[in-house]
Amino acid sequence: EILPWALAGIDLGDQVLELGPGPGVTTDWLRGRAKRITSIEADFQLARSLGERSAQANVSVHCGDAAALPYGDRAFSAAVAFTMLHHVPSRESRDQLFSEVYRVLAPNGPFIGTDSLPSLWMRAFHLGDTLVLVDPAGLSARLEAAGFRDVHVETRAGRFRFLARRPPDGANGGVK
Repeated sequence: EILPWALAGIDLGDQVLELGPGPGVTTDWLRGRAKRITSIEADFQLARSLGERSAQANVSVHCGDAAALPYGDRAFSAAVAFTMLHHVPSRESRDQLFSEVYRVLAPNGPFIGTDSLPSLWMRAFHLGDTLVLVDPAGLSARLEAAGFRDVHVETRAGRFRFLARRPPDGANGGVK
């Protein structure tokens, strides 16, 4: 239900960057919707497990920090971040992640994602784990500060989704 809602009407193109896939549930869903998926996961065990499970698929998995992406500029047609932003340990790290995604996206490339809104269940589920919730009310401004345009944020039923685009070359008004 979440991924179809987040990706409704979006063309991901051929080279998708997936941030924080965790065990790979979203990766499995994305496999048939993109020619190639590159997933970056901070947790070594999760990255290794997903990499082994995806070895024969159109997915490559790397262990690393999404706020310091090891990929070249403009390397991806789209980037996705599904229910992972609350695991980024600080606002500053999250803003760095947004800047890195902007850097690796091709012009016109979409950055799409979802995350959870505050709830007792979220807090209980993440006891002993990183939980730095994103305020969707300020997300547009933060994505725009990273250079993105055409930013849309929508909330519903305990979650939010966002869509932002790297503008075409020459159309960013001098930002980034």
